[in-house]
Amino acid sequence: MKNGIQGVRLRRAAGVAMTTGAMLASGALYSAPAQAATAPTIVAKGGYVMNNSGGASLYSKAADTRRSTGSTTKIMTAKVVLAQKNLNLDAKVTIRKAYSDYIVSKNASSARLIVGDKVTVRQLLYGLMLPSGCDAAYALADKFGTGTTRADRVKSFIGKMNADAKSLGLKNTHFDSFDGIGNGANYSTPRDLTKIASSAMKSSTFRSIVKTKSYTAKTITKTGSTRVMAPWTNTNTLLKNYSGTIGVKTGSGPEAKYCLVFAATRNGKTVIGTVLASSSATQRETDAKKLMTYGFSRI
Repeated sequence: MKNGIQGVRLRRAAGVAMTTGAMLASGALYSAPAQAATAPTIVAKGGYVMNNSGGASLYSKAADTRRSTGSTTKIMTAKVVLAQKNLNLDAKVTIRKAYSDYIVSKNASSARLIVGDKVTVRQLLYGLMLPSGCDAAYALADKFGTGTTRADRVKSFIGKMNADAKSLGLKNTHFDSFDGIGNGANYSTPRDLTKIASSAMKSSTFRSIVKTKSYTAKTITKTGSTRVMAPWTNTNTLLKNYSGTIGVKTGSGPEAKYCLVFAATRNGKTVIGTVLASSSATQRETDAKKLMTYGFSRI
């Protein structure tokens, strides 16, 4: 009887072993965790990526080092405009000669606005963010600053930009221009710029603008006729070169080198980040792609 019981036990043990082996082979019982992606190497001197949901840091390189930001400054320009109380996006702004003279004197990027044309605030925001028009930035600062002179209004608007940065708790950001062409005191960091962009992306209007690849404005001329502007093409080539890209803004300049604030959504998850002082327009895109891919691997 004793030997019979032992035989049953042996047969049961063998059955369990066979079942366990089959489960191990199929991966039903155990699956080895995927190897974590290796943090990428980027050419940009500074970089940062975070999970846009909750703000968890996913990558950091000199993320709190202050650097010139070029036209990525215009993210804050747009943010301040869109935060105005009772904002009428269809309100018309007359393009002044001062805006045209400014871009000529600075050899600045332009939306090619025509002096005397009446352009809506909405159109100016597209002109600001797609072709990176410094003339559009000037027009918006003049429109939404306060004061009796243009200089006073511009100063007031830049003050609003700095107040917004302070309200976000940013300690390494300061603006001294509405477009990134500053006087040596226009700076931010990869981490701060990412936070500014994340906050700006809460606006549906902002999100709609920065994901647009091309936009054609129809403005009103001095004589009251309609002018169809040449299409504005978004300088952010990630929109066509990286699946899921939803924004946000390029920047460049002698001091800033090549900058890019970027965001993408895949499988319901959004990563957002910044690279500053990369070596070329092509390289900043390559850097951004690496960081977004890495960011997605971590969330």
